[in-house]
Amino acid sequence: MRRFLFLMGILALLAPAFGATPSTGGRVVHEDALTRKELSIARTLRCTVCQNESVADSKAGIARDMRVLIRQQLRAGKSRKQIVAYFVSRYGDYILLKPRFDTVGAVVWILPLFLLAVLALSGWFVIRRHSRATEPPPPLLTEEDLARVRAARQQD
Repeated sequence: MRRFLFLMGILALLAPAFGATPSTGGRVVHEDALTRKELSIARTLRCTVCQNESVADSKAGIARDMRVLIRQQLRAGKSRKQIVAYFVSRYGDYILLKPRFDTVGAVVWILPLFLLAVLALSGWFVIRRHSRATEPPPPLLTEEDLARVRAARQQD
């Protein structure tokens, strides 16, 4: 009986999860090929008013308009590249959530790492050189110095 009640409790807790349906903006999404393509493209584009949120995830009005525009262009037979190129021509490279590779960007990312490596290597050489350096031996005492030390010991 306990086992039955335990299973019924778990099912009662999980029941809302089985009834959940995906939705965007209050409308139920019917998974079809066009919607999948639309969301796939929208996930690669940045919402222009939200901070680092894709057009697919944003609830802003402009993001909704951009999704509608993507769907219209898909219905018109345009390819993914053409649609992304349209948004890049209109908003610039900022619209892409994953920016394209360019040499200026690569230099900006690689130069600090290169400088850090050069500084670390320089520091290692300096520390290594100073750790190898030994102090010169103390100078030998003359007979006169030894006599003064003996005299000072005898006074104590």
